[in-house]
Amino acid sequence: MRIEQIRLLLRRDGAKPCHVERILRAWTQAQALDAGPVAAEDFLPQSVRAALAALGAELAALARVRSEHAGADGSSRLLVELADGQTVESVLLPRDGLCVSSQVGCAVGCTFCMTGRDGLLRQLGSAEIVAQVVLARARRKVGKVVFMGMGEPAHNMDNVLEAIELLGTAGGIGHKSLVFSTVGDRRVFERLPRANVRPALALSLHTTRAELRAQLLPRAQAIDPAELVELGEHYARATGYPIQYQWTLLEGVNDGDAELDGIVRLLKGKYAVMNFIPYNEIENDGGFDFRRPSWERAAAMSLHLHRHGILAKLRQSAGQDIAGACGQLRARSITRAA
Repeated sequence: MRIEQIRLLLRRDGAKPCHVERILRAWTQAQALDAGPVAAEDFLPQSVRAALAALGAELAALARVRSEHAGADGSSRLLVELADGQTVESVLLPRDGLCVSSQVGCAVGCTFCMTGRDGLLRQLGSAEIVAQVVLARARRKVGKVVFMGMGEPAHNMDNVLEAIELLGTAGGIGHKSLVFSTVGDRRVFERLPRANVRPALALSLHTTRAELRAQLLPRAQAIDPAELVELGEHYARATGYPIQYQWTLLEGVNDGDAELDGIVRLLKGKYAVMNFIPYNEIENDGGFDFRRPSWERAAAMSLHLHRHGILAKLRQSAGQDIAGACGQLRARSITRAA
């Protein structure tokens, strides 16, 4: 389901734009659909109030929590079941953050990621994306939403941008606290600057070498890392938000001195933050031949960039103690069902 379909249903029942926006605001805030500063009977038409129970049931069916897995770091991974029985993952992050999925599966096929193993199964509708936020807000405060879960947001652009617009308006989330994460796609740099709500941008770089990038991200759009950084820099200057470059650290693959030199060459003087994320090793890896570098090596890489004037952060992937790399909960659930 898309958000526009919800608007059409409400208009069919006699809702005017102000009524529609009040109901969407209540939904995105995980409140009763008739919640608001003025009593529903004094604001909403009777025909709309009569239809809210059925609409509420339909929205609740979009997504439900099948299982929840709490981590020692304050994160909590949710296995979310959609109305058709497919599952995706959301992650409640420390400091009021939430990571949401935009697809069931993924077509990019990053060689270090569990999600892409089965390819793309289907797109999530914009309402299904927002429903993940609603589930999370029923549990705790959510002030930041990152589109870094299952799927490649650029491959589901219409639904993702529709969800971002609702979250940045009725959902009350600051625009720079909505983070569109992508491996890189020229359509992103064409469409995001024209959006009513322009999110912050996270670009999965992972290497400064084009040939290695093609190996690690085999079905990503072919963009040279240097060009990707230039496209990102243009967006950063246009929005005033620094680009968050994502770099999954893989021992012996992209953690060498040559890569550090390449990062300095590409990011020196750019409006950017480098996020180093040590690889979240996969339980019973089943063919994944990657390892996480030592914390000391990762810290040394971050310090090296700082010394060259590049802001770098060393991040711990949320939920490592529960084997929660993206796609693992879903994969384990499917295995148990089989």
